[in-house]
Amino acid sequence: MARQWAARLADTDGVSLPPEELERILFDLARDAVAEIEWLRDAAISRFATLYGTAPVGIAMADRDGTIVEVNKHLAQFLGQKPDRLAGRRLTELGFADRDRAKLAGGLEELAETDLEEFTDRVQLAHADDAGVWAEIVLTLMPGDRPGTRFPVLVAADANEVHTLQEALRHQSIHDSLTGLSNASRFHTLLENALSPFATGQVALVYLDLDGFKVINDGLGAGVGDQVLRGVARKLKESFTEHDALVARLSGDGFAVLLCGELTAAQVITLVERALEDLVEPIYIGEHGVGVSASAGIVVRDVGEGSVEDIQRAAEIALHRAKEAGKAQWMLFDPELDARDRARYRLGAEIAGALENGQFELIYQPTVKLAKPDEIAAVNAGLRWHHPRFGDLSADEFYPLADTTGMTIPLGKWLLTESLRATARWRDRYGDAAPDVCIRLPNRLAIEPDLVAMVKEELDRNELPAKALRVCTDSSSILDPRGEVLDSLTVLSDLGAKLVLTVQGSSDLELIPRHELSVQHVILSGPVVDALADDEPDVAARHLDHLVERARELKLRIGAEGVRNSGQADRLRRHGVIAARGAFVAETATGDEVDELIEQHTKET
Repeated sequence: MARQWAARLADTDGVSLPPEELERILFDLARDAVAEIEWLRDAAISRFATLYGTAPVGIAMADRDGTIVEVNKHLAQFLGQKPDRLAGRRLTELGFADRDRAKLAGGLEELAETDLEEFTDRVQLAHADDAGVWAEIVLTLMPGDRPGTRFPVLVAADANEVHTLQEALRHQSIHDSLTGLSNASRFHTLLENALSPFATGQVALVYLDLDGFKVINDGLGAGVGDQVLRGVARKLKESFTEHDALVARLSGDGFAVLLCGELTAAQVITLVERALEDLVEPIYIGEHGVGVSASAGIVVRDVGEGSVEDIQRAAEIALHRAKEAGKAQWMLFDPELDARDRARYRLGAEIAGALENGQFELIYQPTVKLAKPDEIAAVNAGLRWHHPRFGDLSADEFYPLADTTGMTIPLGKWLLTESLRATARWRDRYGDAAPDVCIRLPNRLAIEPDLVAMVKEELDRNELPAKALRVCTDSSSILDPRGEVLDSLTVLSDLGAKLVLTVQGSSDLELIPRHELSVQHVILSGPVVDALADDEPDVAARHLDHLVERARELKLRIGAEGVRNSGQADRLRRHGVIAARGAFVAETATGDEVDELIEQHTKET
């Protein structure tokens, strides 16, 4: 426009314009400029009105004080209101809760006091039905119609679906999908918070583990098992409602409870006992009324005592002891007992190195013929550990630890290998005077799939007949419901090894015909032998006679263990026991001492 009018003013053909003509030209210029400006303004207003009215987001315009002047139809629809009902309210009043109104007020304050161009956040806006709707909001200042004036504007976009999705993902990340309880990750985080340097009072950690849950899964199916877990979760939530209780599922059938505040061990124990009682009540799933029991480990301590790892370890140990105590039990962590257990577990961890470094030795319990007490019929082979710090340790002190650390099979293999090697040496040296060797196999070794091949290999290596080996077991192994020990013993018997059964009464003895066991020797043990230690009570004598008579009917050779003195040995012999071992001969003997006993017998004969 400026170029256009400049050209007209310059194009005078060398003629000076009179003032009236120049005035007319300038008026035309002003009129055209105003028309152009009005057209641009009207176009801008039209564009803004179109965008304002049709925008897929809500818009609220306010005066300088933050009072709403106008809202578009989308915001009115989003909030379930008529536009005129929103006009006149303050922008901050659009917030649903106090925290939302505070966010809006804070945003307006930042815009007014700083160079910030816009303020964004996610808030809940108030809907007409007294509910909150989530919105992504933008607050900004729009220039006014006079220089230097700016007015607040709120733009709101629907964020309900996004928020719902994010909340669902957040919930899934911190909750167990099956039970809805907190998961292990969230539980660990909250446990860390409970033990932070700023926390006060006491904290209690309870670990619970269902007893025999595998039976439910295997017997009724995983679907029923899942429903049982949901039922257990519900019961635990109902049982633990005090002391800011947090219940979580940590593993398949493992749960945990965190309690905080002013606590005593007695209070926590009461809650745990109530929960264990509630769990026993059947959970009905279709036609199945499923009852479960649980074991619980409990730790109660001041928040400043130990780390997260310490309290978790203590709860695990207490839970382990509860299961060892017979299941369906609770156990409170005992620091003194824990100190002793640490020493035991440290001992268990040393077994592998001790075996490699030659710290184990074969020891024997000689079994002698009672008619010829100087003649060894067999030797029971066992292990002794020469520990560099604790001295000589018996099998009872380290075999349970070997089970825990997985060293039972290596120890059992070493016992089998070395005892058969010693037996071969005695046979080469003493011929028929050499005793058989009797080995009590640990259950873990007895069910080893390679056991029979291992025994045959050692017998062949030492050129021994299978009958030189006696394998000893007891009623608990035979009654193992899986039957694996019994299967192994049967195969060893077929190989030619002699089976020996330790019995304490008639019921043990009757296992032989019931299971058609190829047992050749029985060893009387426990009260039936102890009763004849000092005298010969009538009841004990009749009981012993009954056992001996039944054993003879089954064509079994009868021995006894735990015989203390020669008088007891003589009484047993008169009632038909043909061999015995115990303190009246020797509690234990080394290989060299067994050599001396054999040599003594061969010289006398």
